[in-house]
Amino acid sequence: MLYRGLRVAARVAPRLSHYNANPALRQLPLQFQHVRTYADSIIKVPQMAESISEGTLKQWSKQVGDFVEQDEEIATIETDKIDVAVNAPEAGTIKEFLANEEDTVTVGQDLVRIETGGAPPSGGDKPAEPKESTPAPEEKKEAQPEKTEPKAAEPKPESKPVAPAKTEAAPKQESKPAQQSQGPATLGNREERRVKMNRMRLRIAERLKQSQNTAASLTTFNEVDMSSLMDFRKKYKDEILSKTGVKLGFMSAFSRACVLAMRDIPAINASIDGPNGGDTIVYRDYVDISVAVATEKGLVTPVVRNVEGLDLVGIEKAIADMGKKARDGKLTIEDMAGGTFTISNGGVFGSLMGTPIINLPQTAVLGLHAIKERPVTINGKVESRPMMYLALTYDHRLLDGREAVQFLVKVKEYIEDPAKMLL
Repeated sequence: MLYRGLRVAARVAPRLSHYNANPALRQLPLQFQHVRTYADSIIKVPQMAESISEGTLKQWSKQVGDFVEQDEEIATIETDKIDVAVNAPEAGTIKEFLANEEDTVTVGQDLVRIETGGAPPSGGDKPAEPKESTPAPEEKKEAQPEKTEPKAAEPKPESKPVAPAKTEAAPKQESKPAQQSQGPATLGNREERRVKMNRMRLRIAERLKQSQNTAASLTTFNEVDMSSLMDFRKKYKDEILSKTGVKLGFMSAFSRACVLAMRDIPAINASIDGPNGGDTIVYRDYVDISVAVATEKGLVTPVVRNVEGLDLVGIEKAIADMGKKARDGKLTIEDMAGGTFTISNGGVFGSLMGTPIINLPQTAVLGLHAIKERPVTINGKVESRPMMYLALTYDHRLLDGREAVQFLVKVKEYIEDPAKMLL
């Protein structure tokens, strides 16, 4: 009996030492302390939009072996309209990537395998990282004297070329760099780089070429005196900013002027629909204005909806919000869907005049340009006034020149006399 008791004690002793060494284990019953609840889970490409079925896996935000929290971003998928983030549905450790960067992935495709459950690495592992990285600067310090040694040895070969054999080799070596130095001096840098176009740029190119091939585009020009609108803005911008926090600009005034001009020329807000290029005109009682915004990836046109029911402050706030979302890369498909008319302000980049391209299926686009002081005749006298060129590109299949010119003239009149927009 004594011998059997010693054998049991010897068998249980290691378990008890491990049990006592881990206070967290003492809080659970013994039968649960060695049970693992981890399981593998496959994360698939999420639904992006009704019109988007595939995209390009632009980059992984994590690496294999990293622990991710629930809803933490794992990857970014680039589509022709927006960037879609792939988030972890639950916490776990990444075990395997099932696709590579720059691969084309489709909705529902297996993307990454994770082991669910577990916990993030403890804080005790973090101080080990700087210890591993500390030898790097020490190696650099050791490498520095090695760099100085050849520098000290460099003048010695200069004194050695006394022998005739060495002097013959020296001029050959000197002549080669002399020839190489002459090439860059005369030809310059002639390197080339080939970069694959991202999906958004490809889509922009496709849409613009489609517009040129489909619409019978024609552009009419006019110029507007911005004096009255600039005085109006100068008078009220501080008051509006203090009350609403909105910076009053010129885009809201032009948007409001276009809405009022559309009441007289409703075809500007219409579009052509139907098969084989279209056989039906669609007129609308609402105005959704697409505002062209330049981003790092390309031009996007978020939509400000129901502009006909907004005042100047409301329009300005909506445009500012959409512009910020575009620059931050947070636009959704819904933000860019639709649109019945487009305003593009190339003047912010200094453009003096240009011909914007129609954003199909819309019928027209208004281009704004830079404000420049120019001499103009006012009541028989030459005065210097802040002038802006306006450009209206329209689809001649639906709009005649008379209607397009009348629309642009009405916009000009509203801008030159902003009080008319209140009548």
